[in-house]
Amino acid sequence: MNNFTFYSPTCFSFGKDTENEAGALVKRFGGTKVLIHYGGGSAVRSGLLDRVKKSLDKKNIPYVELGGVKPNPRSGLVYEGIELCKQEHIDFILAVGGGSTIDSSKAIAAGAVYDGDFWDFYCGKPIEKALGVGTVLTIAAAGSEGSSGSVITHENGMLKRENLRVAGKDEQWLKTELARRGCGSIRQVYVMILFGSGSIYFAEKEA
Repeated sequence: MNNFTFYSPTCFSFGKDTENEAGALVKRFGGTKVLIHYGGGSAVRSGLLDRVKKSLDKKNIPYVELGGVKPNPRSGLVYEGIELCKQEHIDFILAVGGGSTIDSSKAIAAGAVYDGDFWDFYCGKPIEKALGVGTVLTIAAAGSEGSSGSVITHENGMLKRENLRVAGKDEQWLKTELARRGCGSIRQVYVMILFGSGSIYFAEKEA
């Protein structure tokens, strides 16, 4: 096994009723206007989404909503989220859900401050900046809340792109690897996505 150093600048706030601290944590990490991103289903039926919105209201943080995330999140909703963030001057994205919602939120966060197509980041272009991302996690097995990567399916050709951990590798290595894997084909291509602002993670715990 190779030696390694692991650094994950994510704030984890865990415990019963922690979702009620979402507003305070968003404010702590610099959020002044939030996009609440979610799938629907259980987040709505359980009342979790309403509790999160109430927490933001208590801290006088305005927000807009974008639901509809599906398993294996799609590019169409990412494009919609990017446009919404630009129109509404969003500076923080709060994902309420599991891995798919978090992945979609990360893609939106990168695309919202980029003039080109967010899909460029899934073909090897490095991310230099992104909006802040926080998570109210609804499933224990996602993993995306503690990582910098995401998986998005582009609806034009149903291309699915994931992350490749390239710590310690140089830019030329990444370009060679992307070319070898056939970027632009239906084969999976792995891309490192970095968020300089890190992310925050809120979690519920069953009583």
